[in-house]
Amino acid sequence: MATQKIPHRLYLTEDQMPTQWYNLRADMKEKPDPLLNPGTGAPLAEEDLYPIFCKELAHQEIDDNTRFTDIPGEVMDIYRVFRPSPLVRAYNLERALDTPAKIYYKFEGNNTSGSHKLNSALAQAYYAKAQGITSLTTETGAGQWGTALAEACAYFGIDLTVYMVKVSYEQKPFRKAIIETFGSTVIPSPSMTTQAGQRILAENPTTGGSLGCAISEAVEKAVTSENCRYVLGSVLNQVLLHQSIIGLEAKAAMDILGEYPDVVIGCAGGGSNLGGLIAPYMQDKLTGKANLRPIYQLQIFLLQVSICPLKLLTTSWIQKKSMTQNLKIFLSDSPLMLSLVLFMKIPAWPKF
Repeated sequence: MATQKIPHRLYLTEDQMPTQWYNLRADMKEKPDPLLNPGTGAPLAEEDLYPIFCKELAHQEIDDNTRFTDIPGEVMDIYRVFRPSPLVRAYNLERALDTPAKIYYKFEGNNTSGSHKLNSALAQAYYAKAQGITSLTTETGAGQWGTALAEACAYFGIDLTVYMVKVSYEQKPFRKAIIETFGSTVIPSPSMTTQAGQRILAENPTTGGSLGCAISEAVEKAVTSENCRYVLGSVLNQVLLHQSIIGLEAKAAMDILGEYPDVVIGCAGGGSNLGGLIAPYMQDKLTGKANLRPIYQLQIFLLQVSICPLKLLTTSWIQKKSMTQNLKIFLSDSPLMLSLVLFMKIPAWPKF
């Protein structure tokens, strides 16, 4: 492949799709500190999470040792509707940046929800259905996660209540419409439907809400409703597990091209897009397999911004740091999130 023109898009076949998720924590020599029970201060037991999460998801949240988890057949069947997602060579971006870098991106927007969020939404809805759970609750900010979970719940026949940050609810009526089209209920948060929402509104009647408010309401609804559980689209260990399919596919596609990154640069928010993509490369780093050539070692950088679009920041980074470097760059782009992850192939390490 190195001597041929690299195609604009590379799709794995369905037979080449990963059939297992990868748990990064299993390869960590130093494990993360345990979650603590807020009531007792003691390490959280799996059973402590059962009132909030489905049992299998609670297990995945606590499990530090299982390296690979089989993707359930029903989840694989739906994955095949929109996966594998393509690896794209960004020739036009290379020209626009006037850089010798070879840039690739893993496009995760080719599904009805428009983002990578569906990867975990389907898994969480599946485990809820398998346990006999009849309804779920969640929060959403801009509406991306709420849309993905609404689609997953529609497929598995589960009722869903979405608490959407009020300011986004008012600014993004089309997101609300899509969620409702899938049969879910959308409530602007904070609301008068929960005690948490009532208290927040009593203190600040004109608040536009926040994810914290919406999470509080969704959790309260879950633990006070019969046969109901709460699910979340980012941050959690279980979510990073499900999103590892992004990186596993990406690595398989890059292997076909004979490519391997020396540097990974990711825009990190809640971490699901970033964590999913870097998972197999972090495994190589943790297990000592990341040295493709003796003098280079895989480097991982996270970029986080609060006031400017992530794409602009990342493009600026490329222009400033790599304009004169012969790089091979791999981006993972979720189009509605302005989120990028870069893979860089560096023959001569730049001085930052």
